[in-house]
Amino acid sequence: MILMIDLMLHKQKAYRHLLYNVLNQQTLKFEGLHWKLAIIYFIFDACIHLYVEARNSSSLVSTCCKVHTYVFMYVVFGNIMFLLTFFIMVKIFLNASINISRFNDLLLTIMISCYFKIFLIAMMVWEFPTSVIFIIELFCLSSNAVALNVMTESSMSRCVWACFGAYAVKLFVTQVLDLRFLEQLIKGWIQMSSSS
Repeated sequence: MILMIDLMLHKQKAYRHLLYNVLNQQTLKFEGLHWKLAIIYFIFDACIHLYVEARNSSSLVSTCCKVHTYVFMYVVFGNIMFLLTFFIMVKIFLNASINISRFNDLLLTIMISCYFKIFLIAMMVWEFPTSVIFIIELFCLSSNAVALNVMTESSMSRCVWACFGAYAVKLFVTQVLDLRFLEQLIKGWIQMSSSS
C-alpha cells in the first residue's frame, strides 16, 4: 500500500523499487506479464473512447456499431503510433540504444506506469465530466516521464519531452482518424438516403 501511495506521489525511489526489485526479470515470466498488461491497457483505452462517444452520441445503436472501429482504429493504431513515436523520441532525446532487452524494459515501464488508467473504472460507476479523462491522461504522462527517468537515468526535462511527443502524436492520429471516420459516415448516410 505504501508503494502505491509513493507511486501516486511520483517518487523516483518507489519507481526504482518497483521496476528493479519487484519486477525482477529472473523471478517473473515477462512474456505473460507483457500480454496481460497490454490487454488491460487496450481495454482501458477502448473504455475511454467508448465513454466519450457515449457522452457525445444520443443513440446507443451508433455507439454499439462503432465498437469494432474504435477498438481497431483508435486503440490499436493510436497505441502503435504512440509506441513508435515513444521509441523514436527516446532514441533522439535520450541518446539511448534500443535493443530487444531494452525494448522489453521500456515497454514494461510504459505499461506499468499507466496505472492511473485504473481510475477509469470509477467513471463507469459515477458520472464524471469528460475532462477527468484529460486529467487521467496527464497523470499517465507524468508517471511515464518519471518511470522513464528512472529507467534511463536521463534528465527529467528530456524524459517529459519524449513522453509528451508520443502522447501528442497519439492524440493527433486519433483525431485525424476520428475526422476521417466521421466524413465516411456522413457520406454513407447521404448515399443511403439518396438511394431510398
